[in-house]
Amino acid sequence: MTHQTRPADRVRGRRRAAVLGAALSGCALVAAGTTPAAAHPAGPGRDVAYVALGDSYTSGPGIPTQVNAECARSDHNYPSLVADRHRTAAFTDVSCGGATTAEMWRAQGGNPPQLDALDRHTDLVSLQIGGNDVGFGTIIGTCARLAAQDPAGNPCERSYQVSGYDRLTLDIARTAPKVDRVLREVRARAPHARVLVVGYPDLLPDDGSGCFPQVPFARKDFPYLRDTEKRLNLMLRLVAAVNRAEYVDTYGPTVGHDMCKAPADRWVEPLQPASPAAPAHPNAKGEAAMAEAVLARLERGHGRG
Repeated sequence: MTHQTRPADRVRGRRRAAVLGAALSGCALVAAGTTPAAAHPAGPGRDVAYVALGDSYTSGPGIPTQVNAECARSDHNYPSLVADRHRTAAFTDVSCGGATTAEMWRAQGGNPPQLDALDRHTDLVSLQIGGNDVGFGTIIGTCARLAAQDPAGNPCERSYQVSGYDRLTLDIARTAPKVDRVLREVRARAPHARVLVVGYPDLLPDDGSGCFPQVPFARKDFPYLRDTEKRLNLMLRLVAAVNRAEYVDTYGPTVGHDMCKAPADRWVEPLQPASPAAPAHPNAKGEAAMAEAVLARLERGHGRG
């Protein structure tokens, strides 16, 4: 018998293609009318089984106390703080420093694939991934190295656009289907779970100003790198929406606490940290701020991504 595609399936397919197309083109899209997150049995009166997936921004490298040296995972990262305050019956944190979307399916040293932590009993999933796929570490190293060539200019931006297009925008576009595949697999393995896609916090001054040499980038590269992070977060928001997941904005709540701020005010450490944290990563205050954003999303109940 010939298989007939249902109208709802065709609509979902068109929506996925449209949203991923928007991410691939680097265009903004207002996700009005996005399909709400799927219902699941966990409610305010029942403790939930929570699984945290993610990279080093989730794991919290350098933040005391480190409970998994291989993954640079802290017991004061934002998933742990969320688990302490949310109604959590079971908590599994498999986030790991250096993880890309590929590590959702493959082991990282002695740590099994992150997706293996999910099953049909999982009620809540948080996912923060994509930064390493785009190449956060390489970008920082490249921009710091090129800054000496033109401290007042934008040598890093020019380097990434030497071929006539912006390579970082292309890398973000190429990451969109990878995150989409992860979210579809999360749905397959944990069909009843509430899924939160967590964005990345504000790393550089939102007004585009710089702070050389504290952060050793050329002056006009600061707004370029700020906008690159915003494109990454937009992509995550769009891919979350098409997969009926909820997006957690951690950029907005952390504006004004970037790595250029004074040690007492910053929630992301510069390349030479003053607080226990990895370079260019959230410190304990940053992880706490991301936890607050996740908890606020949870308290609002289900809604559009």
